[in-house]
Amino acid sequence: MDIQKHRQKQQELMVRMVERRVRERAQQLYEDRGQIEGHALGDWVQAESEVLSNSIVEPLYRRLRNTDSEADEPAGDISSLESAACSTSA
Repeated sequence: MDIQKHRQKQQELMVRMVERRVRERAQQLYEDRGQIEGHALGDWVQAESEVLSNSIVEPLYRRLRNTDSEADEPAGDISSLESAACSTSA
């Protein structure tokens, strides 16, 4: 495996790890609120902020997420973020 592919796999693994931690925290926020629907996006944003605060991986995670978002969606479209946030409430 060449260095570029190895680096890409490491970065993908890091993003998945951070997203899993964010998803778990968002689920905890949902449960702490008494499983009241309608706050999925807010839970996701708060959880992401908490997980990434003071984290050395924050700049890399945000850069990779922004790169993925630009490739997958038109600018300003947050539908994937909303769908990811909604999946925490299911």
